[in-house]
Amino acid sequence: MRIGFDVSQTGRRKAGCGYLADGLIRALAETDSENDYILYPAVGDLYWDPECASETFQTGRANFRRMAPPANWEASQSFWREPPPDLEKQLGEPDIFHANNFFCPTGLTRARLVYTLYDLAFLEEPAWTTEANRCGCFEGVFRASLLAEFIIAISQNTRRHFLETFPHYPPERMEVVYPASRFEGRQPQTEPVRDLRPQGFWLSAATLEPRKNHRRLIEAYAKLAAEATPSLPLVLAGGAGWLMEDLDRALGEHRAGGEVIRTGYVSDAQLEWLYENCFAFVYPSLFEGFGMPVLEAMGLGAPVICSNTTSLPEITGPAALLVDPTDVESIAAAMKELASSETTRERLREEGRRRARDFSWAISAERVVEVYRRVSLLPEGARRAGGGRRLP
Repeated sequence: MRIGFDVSQTGRRKAGCGYLADGLIRALAETDSENDYILYPAVGDLYWDPECASETFQTGRANFRRMAPPANWEASQSFWREPPPDLEKQLGEPDIFHANNFFCPTGLTRARLVYTLYDLAFLEEPAWTTEANRCGCFEGVFRASLLAEFIIAISQNTRRHFLETFPHYPPERMEVVYPASRFEGRQPQTEPVRDLRPQGFWLSAATLEPRKNHRRLIEAYAKLAAEATPSLPLVLAGGAGWLMEDLDRALGEHRAGGEVIRTGYVSDAQLEWLYENCFAFVYPSLFEGFGMPVLEAMGLGAPVICSNTTSLPEITGPAALLVDPTDVESIAAAMKELASSETTRERLREEGRRRARDFSWAISAERVVEVYRRVSLLPEGARRAGGGRRLP
């Protein structure tokens, strides 16, 4: 088969979708020598990486080649919004097109469409994102519910949520393929961050946006810091997202309660050091499709506190302290428990490492190749709704 694969978000400043696509395509490059792959550095009209031509994933494997991206974002938007009549020829005549960044392509007539679904957080709470992002994500997922021959969900929670929201989609065409940690199986490449002391700081790593619930984390930390002398600083690692005003207000209101350090976007080597050297990792996210930082933290030996909602209990099993992310007291109580019990911290370290070993990119790649095989065998009449699969 000839697989067209969207690598548009795998560049230097990756976030969740990019890390998942990057981890999967790297595993496919290592394990799948039977199929041919065409890599697309720019896909869709929602996202544009100005360095996509040089910085998105590439490999020297003989069965991989890359298509040149459009000249600029405007050209990319035009290409994907109004696909040319010879779209599939310009895409390299793929048998399967695998979309990975919420955008769902139209205009495919022969190629089968596989769509990665991360989450439906944009439907849960309008305040968690911008209107433009919410509308774009909804359009992509809705179109996938009509056009995709197969949808890969990254958790059981995401699969359930999608099928409840779009009951017209056949459940037998949707399976869960768990991702794994970007640090899985690689040699440590750590880089200390600032003058932080090993085991001397709390850590939370996430894009700074409302869904990650930094405001309540800061409030919980302030309560704990007021009781502890001296108190450990709270490190917030991650790039700026959107709607940051709430976080800025929280930092201003609780400035007296301990020390909050914002590192900004960190490299993989820096993040690896942070995970390995934090006192504990705290992740009270309000909504997750999977929760990659939690898996990464467990795999690198950090005791974990995280939310008891959406996909996170599915990922952690018994290997984390689970809290109500809407309850500041619940978050603070879990932090206090870890601060006062070395036995609990060591138990979580051991259970977290053990739990993280259940997730493997090699297994993920094997399951995705099986999806490709199944999709290629679908009869012509099994195509999704949409006739020639062009939507207005």
